[in-house]
Amino acid sequence: MAKKKQQLDPVALAQQQQLREQQEVQAAFQKGITALRDFIAPSSLEFFSTHFQLGTRFARTYYVYGYPRQIYTGWLSSMVNLDEVMDMSMFIYPVESQVVLENLRKKVTQLEAGLQIDAEKGRVRDPAKQAAILDAEEMRDKLQVGEERFFRFGLYFTIYGGSMDELEYVAHKVESMLGQQLVYSKPATSQQEQALNSTVPQLTDQLQIRRNFNTGALSTSFPFTSADLTQDDGILYGINMHNSGLVIFDRFSLENSNSVVFAKSGAGKSFTVKLEALRSMMMGTEIFIIDPENEYQRMCEAVGGAYVRLSLTSPTRINPFDLPKVVDTEEADNALTSNLLTLHGLLRLMMGGAQAAMANNGGPSMPALAPSEEADLDAALIETYAKAGITNDPLTHGSPPPTINDLYDTLLHMGGTGPQLAQRLRKYTTGTFAGIFSQQSNIDINNPMVVFNIRDLEDELRPVAMYIVLNFIWNKTKSDQKRRIMIVDEAWQLMKYEDSANFLFSLAKRARKYNLGITTITQDVEDFMGSRMGRAIVNNASMQILLKQSPAAVDVLSDVFKLTSEEKKRLSQFPVGQGLFFAGQNHVHIQIAASETETNLITTNPDQVRAIEQQGSFTGNGGTIDLNNRLMPGI
Repeated sequence: MAKKKQQLDPVALAQQQQLREQQEVQAAFQKGITALRDFIAPSSLEFFSTHFQLGTRFARTYYVYGYPRQIYTGWLSSMVNLDEVMDMSMFIYPVESQVVLENLRKKVTQLEAGLQIDAEKGRVRDPAKQAAILDAEEMRDKLQVGEERFFRFGLYFTIYGGSMDELEYVAHKVESMLGQQLVYSKPATSQQEQALNSTVPQLTDQLQIRRNFNTGALSTSFPFTSADLTQDDGILYGINMHNSGLVIFDRFSLENSNSVVFAKSGAGKSFTVKLEALRSMMMGTEIFIIDPENEYQRMCEAVGGAYVRLSLTSPTRINPFDLPKVVDTEEADNALTSNLLTLHGLLRLMMGGAQAAMANNGGPSMPALAPSEEADLDAALIETYAKAGITNDPLTHGSPPPTINDLYDTLLHMGGTGPQLAQRLRKYTTGTFAGIFSQQSNIDINNPMVVFNIRDLEDELRPVAMYIVLNFIWNKTKSDQKRRIMIVDEAWQLMKYEDSANFLFSLAKRARKYNLGITTITQDVEDFMGSRMGRAIVNNASMQILLKQSPAAVDVLSDVFKLTSEEKKRLSQFPVGQGLFFAGQNHVHIQIAASETETNLITTNPDQVRAIEQQGSFTGNGGTIDLNNRLMPGI
C-alpha cells in the first residue's frame, strides 16, 4: 500500500499545480474587468461644509425653505430651462386630511387666542396673524369638502461649476432668480453628503426639509410648463421667451395650414406676417397677398415679385367668370358648378349686399336678392355661359369665358326680374365701376410672390375686389397645386358682408386639400369674433398669433383661446413684436426676430421707412437692395 501511494503522489501534485495556475489566470482576468460602477463613479469625491468636489468639478446642494403666500403656475420653469448644469429633486408626501384638519383647528385656536391677548394688552394689530387665520380657515373648508388635499413638499437642487468662482456665479444667478419670486433657498451647510444623496436618482430624502402645500400650490411646481416648438424643418418665427430657444416651425405639418393673426394697430402684425412670407418664399412656398393699405410693395419689388395694382384707372383686369384650368377629372366636372356658386355670392354682394351692410353701420348684411331674383339670376348665369359655348362638359371649358357685360345683356332681354337685376348691375358694366371687372382678364401670373393692391379702390368696391381676387387665387390654386400661402390683410372688411364671409370660410375649410395655407389678419378683433363666420375661421386655423391687444379685445380672445389669467394679463401689456404663438395644442410666448436686412424690407415704421426711402438703397448682410428697382444679385 505504501508503494502504491508513492506512485500516485506525482500525479496529484501535477493536478494541484494545474488548478493553482488556472485560479491565478482567472483572478488576473477578473482584476482587469471594469464594472459599470467604475464608469459611473467619479475619480474622487471630497465633502466640505459648504460644497463638495466631484472629480475636477465643484458642486453645492441647496434646499428651498421659504415660499410666498401665493405662488403661480410656471414659477419653476425658469430654473428648469436655465442654461446651467443642475440636478433637481422633489419629494412629495401625502398627508391624511383628517390629521391636517385637527392640526388646523388647533392652529386657528392658537392664532385667535394670540390676537385676543394682543387686543387686551393694547398691542398693534398683527396683519400676519390675521392672514394666517384666513388661510387656515379657507384650507379647512376645502379639505372638508374634498376640494383640496394636503402634502409635504421638499425641493432640493445641486449646481455645478468648473471652479469655485464659477460655482459662486451660478449660485448667485439661481438664488436671484428664485428670490425675485419670493422663493428662498439655502445651501445645506455641513450636510452636503446627505444633500447630494437627496438629489441623485436613488429616491432617498436624507435632508427631510419640507413645506406644507395644498393641491393647488403643488400643481404650480410641475416643472415642464414651457412648450418647445422647434422642428427639424420649417422657418424661424422668433425666440421662445420661456427658454430662449428658437421657434422653428412648419405650418404645413399641422392638420391644416391656416393661420390667424390678431393685434391692435402698431403691435407688429404686418411685420410678423411679412417676415413669415419672406422666409417661406425662400423655402420654395409661393405667396399671394391681398394688400388693402399698400404695405407690401417695397418687399414685393425687392424680391422680384409681381405687384398688381387694382383701381378704376389701372389697366389691370380680372374677369370673375374665368374657370380654373384643372387637370383632375372630378374637379373638371365640377368646375362650372363651383364657379356658378361663387358668382352667386359675388353678384349678391355687387347688387346690394355691400350697400345694405354699409347702411347698417357695418353689421351683417341680409340677402340682397329675393328667391325669385335668385332663380332668375341662376338661369341667366347658365345661359350666359352657354352662349359662350361653355357647359358642364370639361371639353368646353377652354373657350373664352363670358363677362359681366354678357350677363347684363342676358338679364336685360329675359323675362321675370331679369331687367330689374340688369339695372342693379349696370354700374359695373357702363356706369361708375365699369371696366375693372367687366372685361377679359389680362394678367397671367407666374411668380413666387404676387401682391394685389386694392388701396386705391373706393370703399364700396373694396369687398367686391377682395372677393374677386380671392376667387382668382383659388382658381389658380386648383389649377396648379403647389405649396402656397394666401395672406388676407384687414380681413374684417370681408367679414362685414355675409356672402364674402361665407366664401372666405369655405376657402379655409377646403384649402388643405390643395396645399394652401390661408393667413387671416385683423385688428378689429371684436367685429371679427362677433361674426359667426369669423369664429368659424379662427376655429379652422391650426396656427394663431396673438400680439398686443386692446383691453376690450383681451376678454374676447381670452374666452376663445382659453387663456390663463397670467396670459390674459400679459396680452394687453406685450411690447411691440411679442405675443402668444399657438401651434396645434402647444403655445409659447414669442419674440418676433428679424435681421437688419429683413427689417429694412418689411418695416412699416414711418421713421424707418422715410430714412430708407431717402437713401434709395441699403446694404444688407448678403447684398445690396435697390428700392427703386428690385433685389440685386448677391442677397
